[in-house]
Formats: sequence, structure tokens, C-alpha cells
Amino acid sequence: MDDISRLNFASTRRDLSEARHTAPNVYADPEIYELEKERIFMRNWLFVAREEEVGEPGSYLALRIFDEPLLLARDKAGVLRAFANVCRHRGVEVAFGQGKTDFFKCPYHGWTYRLDGRLAGAPLMTDNSTFDRTSCQLPSLHLANWGGNIFVNFASDPEPFEDFIKPYQEQFGFLRQEDCRMAVKLPVELDCNWKFAVENLLDIYHVKVLHANTFGAKFNADRKNIKLDPHGMVSYYYESAPSTPDGVSRFGRMPWIEERGDNFGATFRMPPNTHMFARCDSIRYLVIWPVAVDKCKLYAYHLYPRDRFELPDFAERAQVYADYQYVVLEEDRGMMVSLQQAMSSRNYEPGPMAGVEATIHHVLNDYLERMDFR
Repeated sequence: MDDISRLNFASTRRDLSEARHTAPNVYADPEIYELEKERIFMRNWLFVAREEEVGEPGSYLALRIFDEPLLLARDKAGVLRAFANVCRHRGVEVAFGQGKTDFFKCPYHGWTYRLDGRLAGAPLMTDNSTFDRTSCQLPSLHLANWGGNIFVNFASDPEPFEDFIKPYQEQFGFLRQEDCRMAVKLPVELDCNWKFAVENLLDIYHVKVLHANTFGAKFNADRKNIKLDPHGMVSYYYESAPSTPDGVSRFGRMPWIEERGDNFGATFRMPPNTHMFARCDSIRYLVIWPVAVDKCKLYAYHLYPRDRFELPDFAERAQVYADYQYVVLEEDRGMMVSLQQAMSSRNYEPGPMAGVEATIHHVLNDYLERMDFR
């Protein structure tokens, strides 16, 4: 902790016209990485799934958030809940992966739980006088749904979800995500700190350079349209073609934004790790999860209006977008790896920020506030 306390973040906190990128330790120090879990990820509302992933009664999804085991489960009445995926006996996970079930059973000692988290059975536990079966259940976590997007908060007393989501609903409710469905969920593993992936998705500076031969050729953003809102929210509108190799939509405009044109583009960043990208015909969420100080995993959720799924060749059309997503992310991959490697170079010194990096400046300063780095 003493080493962290000696870090100087003053140059990042200056006005953008004088600011520099932040200390390399932020991206490479294991101690800082561990602090991020408690100060950021265990306090904030986190996008963890699409409703369709756990849409049917009995369906469940088990995952890990910064090494914390999480379980989403929909009971027979259709109620979706979130639990800490830890058996109340020894802490073993009671479910793995994704599927459908009638109950959860710990694979170690056979304790079973109903879909609502209540204990159903605990073999050979009748001789323990301190054990109360009636009050034993999987630990519940706070859960919320916005437009079919499932959020979880690990905090005991989190910010009300209505307050958290209000600015996103006000600015982007017209996208009607609740009338869309997820077509694909694309996983991408990256050998870099999670914050480099976050910054990369906000970095307008690199679009016309690194992506000059892909979507950058059809991307036009006016910095005046970028909104830097409180608490690290970033939102902006711009011109961009549909996310296909030739820039031509395979589905046509979403009915509720028909008047906005084929070149409609919109983005928001939701702290700490979620980004939304909308085009005239689809919506994509890119969510980045820390895996280690120098590794992260990105999931891309592709959403389309529900009626598009009725097209006989829907899967083939949607695959065009999925394949193109991988092409663009592969262009970014090498740069993010190089950024990570630079953090251990004796010759690296954080460079000055350009005006076009206002989004990164805003997000870095929000990060420093959340981490209480002065």
C-alpha cells in the first residue's frame, strides 16, 4: 500500500489541455488489481446476462465475477433471482455452466437447493443442534432488469437501480431493447488489463488509423456530440454504417428508429465495464471482465428486433455481423497487448492527451475517484 500511496496522479487530473495518461502501475500492479474488486466491482451495478439466457422456468447461468461465483436462476413461477454460488456447508459451487434443472445439488456432500435458493436437503445433518434447515438458503444478491439486460450488485446496500439507470433510460430508451433478442454472444480473450479494453472502446483517436480499412472508413464523429456525464458515463451520437464488411445492412432499419437513416450510430459507456453500440439495424453490448492483472475477457452481445428472428435465413445474416465483429476486435488485439507490455518498460512515460481523448480523460478521472487515488 505504501508504494500505491506514493503514486502521483496529478498530471491525469489536470484539465484535458494539460493532462497526461496515467501511471503504468494502474494497469500492471497486482495490488491495485485486487483493490479494484472491492472498490469498483463489488459496489456497482454490473451487466451480467441477457434475459434470454435464463428465459425459461428452470433455466440457470453460473459465472464468476472477479473470482466471485454468481448464479442466476429462474424458478418454476418465472421469477429470476441472483445468488452467490456457494453451498452453505463448505462453499463449493452448486451449479456450473448453463442449462435447465429442477434443483441445485452440491457435488461434494449432496446438499440440495430449490430454484428460489432455499435448502431442500442436507444429508446426515440431523445430529447438529446448531443447524437450522428452515433458514438456510443460498445468499441472495441484488438483481435488476433494464430492457432485457440483467444487472447484479454484490453490495449489501447498493445505489437504487432506478437512480443508476435513469440517465441511460432517458437518453437511450428509444432504442427499445426490450423489443430485441440476443442472436449471438461472442467471447474474446485478451492479454491485457481490463481497463485497456475499456479505453480502446472509447478511443476515437485510433479509429481512422487502426480501423482505416474496416469500420473507420465509414465512421464520422463530431466531438461536440460527445457527452461526458457524471460518474463516468460517456454518450455520443455519430455517423457510421451498419456493422458489416460492406457497410450494407442485412436486416434494414429497426422500425422504431426508421427516421434516423442508415448512417445512425450511438454509443454509451456504463461504468465500470459495459459499452453499448447501436446502429440503424442492431444493438451490441460489449462487456469486459477482469481475469488477471494482465488478462481480461470480452463478451459481445448482438441484439436484433424480435421479428427479424422469423426470417428463414436469419442465422446466416446474423453471422455476417458476428464474423465482422471478430475482424475488428482482431485489429485491436495486437495494440492492447502492446499497451500492456509497455507498462513494464523502463522507458515508458505516460504521454500527453489529445483533445480527441476527452472520453478517456473523463473515464480515467472517474476511475481515480472510485479508487480514492489522489
